[in-house]
Amino acid sequence: MGGPVGRSSTSGEKTRSRVRRADRLGGGESVGEGGSGTGGGSRDAEGVDAPASGGSGQRGRRAEGHRRGGSPGARGRSSRRAPKSGKRRVLRWSASVLAVLILATGGAGYVYYEYLNSNIKKEDLTLGDKQMADHKANAAGQTPLNILLIGSDARDSKANQKLGGAKETFGATPLADVQMLLHLSADRSNLSVISMPRDTMLKMPKCTAPDGKVYPASTGDVQTNESLGRGGPGCTVATWYELTGIRIDHFMMIDFAGVVSMADAIGGVPVCVDANIHSRSADGKGSGLKLEKGTTSIQGEQALQWLRTRYGFEDNTDLGRAKAQHQYMNSMVRQLRKGTKLTDPAKLMNLAEAATKALTVDKGLDTVKKLYDLAEEFKKVPTKRITMSTMPNVYGTGVNSGRVYPKAGDAEQLFRMVRDDVPLDGKASKRKKPEEPKDPSAPVGEIAVSVRNGTATDALGPASGRAGEVADQLKNAGFGRTSVDSGNVTGVARTGILYPSADLEGDAQAVAKALGVPLSQVKRSTDVSGISLAVGADWREDGAYPVSKGTEKTPDSAGALNGDDEKACMKVNPNYTW
Repeated sequence: MGGPVGRSSTSGEKTRSRVRRADRLGGGESVGEGGSGTGGGSRDAEGVDAPASGGSGQRGRRAEGHRRGGSPGARGRSSRRAPKSGKRRVLRWSASVLAVLILATGGAGYVYYEYLNSNIKKEDLTLGDKQMADHKANAAGQTPLNILLIGSDARDSKANQKLGGAKETFGATPLADVQMLLHLSADRSNLSVISMPRDTMLKMPKCTAPDGKVYPASTGDVQTNESLGRGGPGCTVATWYELTGIRIDHFMMIDFAGVVSMADAIGGVPVCVDANIHSRSADGKGSGLKLEKGTTSIQGEQALQWLRTRYGFEDNTDLGRAKAQHQYMNSMVRQLRKGTKLTDPAKLMNLAEAATKALTVDKGLDTVKKLYDLAEEFKKVPTKRITMSTMPNVYGTGVNSGRVYPKAGDAEQLFRMVRDDVPLDGKASKRKKPEEPKDPSAPVGEIAVSVRNGTATDALGPASGRAGEVADQLKNAGFGRTSVDSGNVTGVARTGILYPSADLEGDAQAVAKALGVPLSQVKRSTDVSGISLAVGADWREDGAYPVSKGTEKTPDSAGALNGDDEKACMKVNPNYTW
């Protein structure tokens, strides 16, 4: 897949002088957007001082990738002039990159390769104190791949300060204003993306920074973009895992300047608005984006403006901004897949240099070869099998009015689909069923299970009698050695089954199958001495487990957008048109 996308911003946070945030995909309007939010994570200026470059003059400029091929009807007439297919272009590009950057074994080639490697900034994958569960391989031995893309609004350099605007934010703690999880299926047939709005309120886990500073778990809800200030991107990864239960394999982070350099290296990407837009208000809110109605090819600073725009799209919230980022990413992938931007060696070198200087990654992606191998995996997915989505959410009330919370049921359904490697596009998956455990289950009558009530939430106490009701379901299914643990009522977001050792994996899975609990929620843990079932907040009501067979459908509230949709067009807020 191409590169990251810009990021979104929020008002008033101190930015640590750390340029390491490489992945800020395109999103927030960070400076000057006048956030009305609460807490440090609401620095939402879209860039009061950001230049409104480009603007309407670029309207209708289509992607340069069409310059060379002539009309479709001309193809095939002359084998001498027929343009090469996108696939062959990409293959030729791949060979060139490998030859120059990876297989060079000495001289200038090797020096340049090491130079590119030295550009890449690295940080720890996770700073949380919980070990992420391993992926379960399918019968073919394949496992999915999850990459967290982070857009940082750091004002830690002159370039970032110029692009970010709002001088009062200089020196503030950086915010993770864009957060997107890329899920590459185990069979590499499809790609799912989940954006989390930067003003999502949630619990922060304990994070230990690389310098040893400990950030204790939050006692109340905190805005998700504040995770970056709790030791770095590794805390953002830990926060995602805490909320979703999805294993994160890698992260990539980018800042303002990185977005601009990458967008320039990639070249023009066509985007669409349904009316003239100027993201600037009388009181200085907005990113400065100015476009005429229709399709415009954007790059550089104008691409950053697009990715940061909140004021001017739809209801002027982060939800509209996420949609604009999805449109840009899909369009960018389609452009790169055409291959026309990847045939010029000079452009290739510019892109390689821009990417390595722009990105901060975890230590598992710390070389050009590793990044290249990752890109090769993403290239296996056709654009028609790419699905962009936003975490289903609801608005808060009272002091958190304007902030969002995960929507009960829908958000967990989306997370579960990713955990279980279910495609978000609704098409049949080629994935194979997980391997049966090497140690088969004992007869159900011999399996000892301890059930506890973990249904408590921040707003609600534990649902009365839930552990006993689920224990009765197991007994009715033949699990005669089932007992209730009445001592531990700590709340958990989702129902889970823990087992201590490999010889009990089959028994734990048998418990899950009897109750209709997804096997992805069966985990090995040293915290238990036997099979322990925690009835979570997702199962407060009696009856069958609510997320079970027949629910493999992306919730409508996720706003899914297909990667092949070239008709996507952002709705402009009437107050920001001209």
